[in-house]
Order: sequence, then structure tokens, then C-alpha cells
Amino acid sequence: MAVGEQENGAMPADIGFAARTLMRGATLAALATLSRPGMEGGMEGWPSPSLVLVAFDLDASPLLLISRLAEHTRNLEADGRCGLLFDATADHADRLTGPRLSVQGMAERAGDPMLLERFIARHPSARAYAGFRDFALWRVTAKRGHMVAGFGRIHSLEPDALRLPPADWQDLAPQHDDIVAPMNQDHADALALYATRLLDQPAGDWHLTGIDPDGCDLAAGSFTARLPFATRACGADMARAELARLAARARNGG
Repeated sequence: MAVGEQENGAMPADIGFAARTLMRGATLAALATLSRPGMEGGMEGWPSPSLVLVAFDLDASPLLLISRLAEHTRNLEADGRCGLLFDATADHADRLTGPRLSVQGMAERAGDPMLLERFIARHPSARAYAGFRDFALWRVTAKRGHMVAGFGRIHSLEPDALRLPPADWQDLAPQHDDIVAPMNQDHADALALYATRLLDQPAGDWHLTGIDPDGCDLAAGSFTARLPFATRACGADMARAELARLAARARNGG
């Protein structure tokens, strides 16, 4: 299933859902920051691009675990305005016909340990350095989005299309781990079917790294995949029902 598509293969009418699905499917993003005051060579205020690992809060806000030794982190400390580019064009022969999303937002340090664990679940190797004094988690609050969904399909997005309101995720948040852990412990067969039959991924030791109202994230070794829900899951019962529905669909051949 291509990024942002519905189960019938069409791009959804809700372009916000498509944009969030594209974002949530990414593990890397290009980050643009503003060069801080005092930059040598007279480059203060110029855009400075870099590459970062990315994860997502339940509301779809991007999360970055970055070191103060990095230029982009010191730039954000001086001015939190930033841009992120999420690229989902890799499977397209002509990359410029594939979907991508640019997000402009404000980055701020986030001290919530649950968000850090969400990042580490997405990037297990980050646990090795997450406790270093120079590393901190940052959360980007989206202010505007610009999505190219394909050739000639261009959309501007307001903040409420790029992140979900609290009413859509606050009931799910306290039960998140109570859903993910049993799926990984007791339903490995269903997770494998999600990946291979619904997402055309190779066979492997697939496990859930997280869920949110829009869908769930899977990983097996270096492979990652995003599985959207057909119905927004605003609570634990709805999330479990969507996971069961997807399992039944996968067992019936997709």
C-alpha cells in the first residue's frame, strides 16, 4: 500500500490523514534550521540543512533526539523555527512524481519520558546514547504544511490537518503500552501477516513499535512499515478493534 492510500488504493479525501500517514511512515527527515547569531562567514540567519532521525507523538508531532554538539541543535536553541522534509518517493521510478511533505514548525525541548520511550521504540539504537548529557528530545509543533501528493497534486495544510486534537488521542495514551506489549508477545503471527499480506513487506521478525489514532508502526530489523487504520482509533477499544479487523483481513488474503 502506497503512503497515504486508502485500502481501495485511492488517495483519501482527507489530505490531512494522507499527510500524517506520510510523516508517520518516515524514520528520517531533512531538517532546516536558521544559522545562529555569531556564525562565522557572515552566515547568520541563513538556512542550514541536515539529516535527522524522527519519531512521532500520538498527535503526529515530530520528535527529534539530537545532540547539543550538532550545529542544528545550537541553531534551534537560538531560534526554534525550523522546517522538515519527509520524502516518500523512494519506490517511484521518477522520484519527482512521488509524494513528499514539507512542514514548517517550532521546535522546543520536551521533557516527557514517555515521548523519549516512544522515540527509542522507533529507533532502538538510540537507547545507547539517549542518556548522554548532551542529548535531548525536541518536539516540533507544526505551523504549516506543503504536500506534493504526486505530479500536479499540491496541497497547503493548516496545523489542525498535521496534528490531531487531544480529544483524539488522550484516551489512548495511558493504554498504549497495554495494547502494544500483548500484540508483540502473543500475536506475532498477525503482525507478520500485516507486513507481508497487507504491506507487501518481506518475511521477518515483525513487531509493533507503536500505535496512534491513525494507525500502527511495524519494524523487523532494518525494515519499517506504516499500516494506516480505516477508522480513527480514539481509544483503546477502538484500536484493538482495528487491529483485529486488520488481522482478519490479512488472514483472508488481504
